[in-house]
Amino acid sequence: MPGSQPHESHEPYPLDALGPRGPYRARNRETVTDTAGTVVAELSLVPRLFVSRAVTALHRATPLPRERRLAALARAARLFREDEVQGLTYDAYERTVARVSGIPLPAVRSAADEIADSARRALAGAYGALPGGAVLDWQDARTRTGSAVWTRRGEVLAVNAAGNHPAPHALWLEALALGFRIAIRPSRREPFTPHRLVAALRTAGFGDDHVVLLPTDHAVAGELLTGADLALVYGGDDVVRRYADDPDVLVQGPGRAKILVTAGSDWRAHLDTMVDSVAHHGGMKCVNATAVFVEGDPAPVARALAERLGTLPSLPAEDEKAGLPVQPLDRARALERHLLDRAKGTTAHLGGDGIVDELVGGGAVLRPAVFEAPDLKGGWHTAELPFPCVWVVPWTRADGAAVLGDSLVVGVLAEDEVAPSDAELIDELVADRTVANVYVGDHPTHWMDRGVPHDGYLGEFLMRSKTVIRG
Repeated sequence: MPGSQPHESHEPYPLDALGPRGPYRARNRETVTDTAGTVVAELSLVPRLFVSRAVTALHRATPLPRERRLAALARAARLFREDEVQGLTYDAYERTVARVSGIPLPAVRSAADEIADSARRALAGAYGALPGGAVLDWQDARTRTGSAVWTRRGEVLAVNAAGNHPAPHALWLEALALGFRIAIRPSRREPFTPHRLVAALRTAGFGDDHVVLLPTDHAVAGELLTGADLALVYGGDDVVRRYADDPDVLVQGPGRAKILVTAGSDWRAHLDTMVDSVAHHGGMKCVNATAVFVEGDPAPVARALAERLGTLPSLPAEDEKAGLPVQPLDRARALERHLLDRAKGTTAHLGGDGIVDELVGGGAVLRPAVFEAPDLKGGWHTAELPFPCVWVVPWTRADGAAVLGDSLVVGVLAEDEVAPSDAELIDELVADRTVANVYVGDHPTHWMDRGVPHDGYLGEFLMRSKTVIRG
């Protein structure tokens, strides 16, 4: 079906597994529907034996030389972002992802740009973790007198992929650039992005036994993690706890990004940044702000956020102007019930009457919500939901930096001249091992750059240094 969109065809689009010997259509297939319930695709689910044989093939494969890997990644970036891949044009791909996942079309397009940029510059992120005293090759002249050599901790990386957003697929490309062979288990919520990316990488020059796509059911997923040397896993708090003591599994868990408005800052001057932090990409990413801590009265901040967020339009996800996520109606209603039950004891500035806005063609938009919590004790501010939902809470110096912990990002809206008391607070946040990133000043919580770590450098997990001396 060259150039067509899957949902326009009479037959579901075949999302085959991409194994070490090429595409594989399994007997066990699961339908993929859009948010209105229309069948869009059939996803092949491979059995346990197929997974074990595929991982064995990855272990036996020899990685491409570094320069060939980089050239192939650059070609894959162009193919993924511009060309027809597996019968889908880029336009068909992005609109299908929006319809199936409910992610607003502009967010899908931005994520695709991020993935393509990562493919072009994969080593920029990977080499950020390179120790200053290490070299990349044992034949480097410095090993004649003894030097650290940066080397892989294994050969095969398994990725249990996220389904909330396409952007996390930009990260594992760094492992491919470092010579790992990659096995992806796609989310059944949004399998189109990894399918397209793996197919583009193969077309660009990576062997079928260098990167594979292995859709499975939950019962078989463990086989993939067991067979690989290392694993990158996405999930909630339960997944974090399950793998907390496993040094070979890196978990990308909840974000719980927070913003702190100190008494010395003019929050009105930073309102655009706060709104952007909450609503960027439909509020569906781990880096979206879900709590705003206010030193002083939180009510004016909550009212201002509600006024701005309330103007966002309810549109189908594939609309060019869409900015809010769409879900199947039953799932949206269930999320609404959960939210309103969770929000008991708070003041609703937006969303108190519900967040579901039904669309004529099926599905429902998740409208923004702003709740003002009376204190931190109730734990309302720890909730992280897949749409623009923010909890505005009071904070005092006596609460300290500790209550801001367990965060992927903490944004401190301090002024250019940081007050000494704020500087002490920032010192504590930077030292806090449960805070991954600290942004001081007018920076949205979703700010990222390829050359700096997102949740630590992936290379810190993938690589190690060993001493080599020769001659």
